[in-house]
Amino acid sequence: MSVNTYGLQNIKKELQHLQPAQMADLLLRLARHKKENKELLAYLMFEANNEAAFVEQVKAEVGFAFSQLPSQSYFAAKALRKILRLINKYVKFMASKTAEIELLINFGENYLQYADRKTSYKPLRMILIKQLEKIRNNINKLHEDIKHDHIPDYEQLLSSADKKLQWLNIIDYEL
Repeated sequence: MSVNTYGLQNIKKELQHLQPAQMADLLLRLARHKKENKELLAYLMFEANNEAAFVEQVKAEVGFAFSQLPSQSYFAAKALRKILRLINKYVKFMASKTAEIELLINFGENYLQYADRKTSYKPLRMILIKQLEKIRNNINKLHEDIKHDHIPDYEQLLSSADKKLQWLNIIDYEL
């Protein structure tokens, strides 16, 4: 015997028939099981109405995490991956490409400020390279009007990276 897993459509139909008190009980029960469910519910209830302030909070949290970055390349790469997991979790909550681009550009700026720029440790270098590719791809997916809002920030990040990192070839990442 196996437990049936219902699709999202079935769950959506069933939720329409529930009373508000039953709905609240289900949400609280769901929030009890996983920390990420609780964080998502808290974001949707308290933070979703002001996305710009939430993005600034995340930037501050990321900036603090960067200030605590270890000097050894191996441990710095682990810390950077942890920061990226945090950013990706919040981006998933917001479900906004523009917020994702803004947070990843902020990640790149912090990387240039705090990470060891002269290291030859390839995983540490690849973290920045992958994020630059991700930013470029996300900008290309945006609507033309919104795209032009993010291009100057991305180009500023690339020019800063070009000045500070001898190992980076920015021609590969230009729009």
